Amino acid sequence: MSFHLLSERDVRSVLTIGDLLEPMERALAAFSAGAAIQPLRSVVPVAAGPGFLGLMPAHVPDRHALGAKLVTVFAGNVRVGLPSHLAVIVLLDEGTGQLRAIMDGRYITEIRTAAASAIAARYLARSDARNLAILGSGAQARSHLAAMAAVRTLEEVRVWSPDAAHRERFVAQMQPRLACPLVASANAEECVAGADLVVAATSSPTPVVAASWVKNGAHVTAVGACRPDQRELDPRLVARGRLFVDSRESALQEAGDVLLGIGERAFGPDVICAEIGEVVTGRAQGRRGPDDITIFKSLGLAIEDLVAAGIAYSRAIERGIGQVLDL
Repeated sequence: MSFHLLSERDVRSVLTIGDLLEPMERALAAFSAGAAIQPLRSVVPVAAGPGFLGLMPAHVPDRHALGAKLVTVFAGNVRVGLPSHLAVIVLLDEGTGQLRAIMDGRYITEIRTAAASAIAARYLARSDARNLAILGSGAQARSHLAAMAAVRTLEEVRVWSPDAAHRERFVAQMQPRLACPLVASANAEECVAGADLVVAATSSPTPVVAASWVKNGAHVTAVGACRPDQRELDPRLVARGRLFVDSRESALQEAGDVLLGIGERAFGPDVICAEIGEVVTGRAQGRRGPDDITIFKSLGLAIEDLVAAGIAYSRAIERGIGQVLDL
């Protein structure tokens, strides 16, 4: 049995965030309409790491996508020169279950997350949103800068992370890719104050965005905290804003930004207004007016990974990229 093996370099050569905007919009709509099969992510803690292994299977019939992603998150990887998030995606034939491809999933995780956030911003952010604040300076910060620039015309971008050298390096690397100024902020409050768009993409287990910093009308994207005991947002901000998620089931099982606030009685489960896919299909209302604070809490969906992987696989076949191996 033969299959294709695609490295991160291979995947990068055939896939960009821009390629994923429309496919992610359709995938999110399909998920919320019940047209995709995706069980809750299984998580295996690794105490020695510390970190965890996640298993994310799914089937998206209208995209003929069947398979799974294995993802690991080890925050300490930076000390050994590795990304904190590593992943492998397996694609299977929808008709026979035969292995079609194994590919690196780290880059796909990076850009599909940002593409989903871009779709949420497209539907929830004010149309005149121009100023972006990014908390974090890693892979997700980079991809979300590109994603937000794809759906709104940016006039200024501010970035903050705890390490001054990291944020200065971020500015040096990303400024040449932008047509607007990109500046490093001295602290998180200075970064967020007055921003139309706020992206929290940190590894912090405790809030990095205070409610009082966020202006009326802003749109907040939170992608960093992915476990029940982690959160990036002040619970008073979640209670004050209109909260949207990629998966209601996942958010009520895995999102500390939701679960910790419920446990503290800052709000109840009904704090979740809707899944973003419901907004895309018109089944739920998104922004109600110019002063609404909208929040998109993203945990990431397996269907996003498989749809992106399917596109990468098809293009790699067309262009003769990757290796064909026998199993």
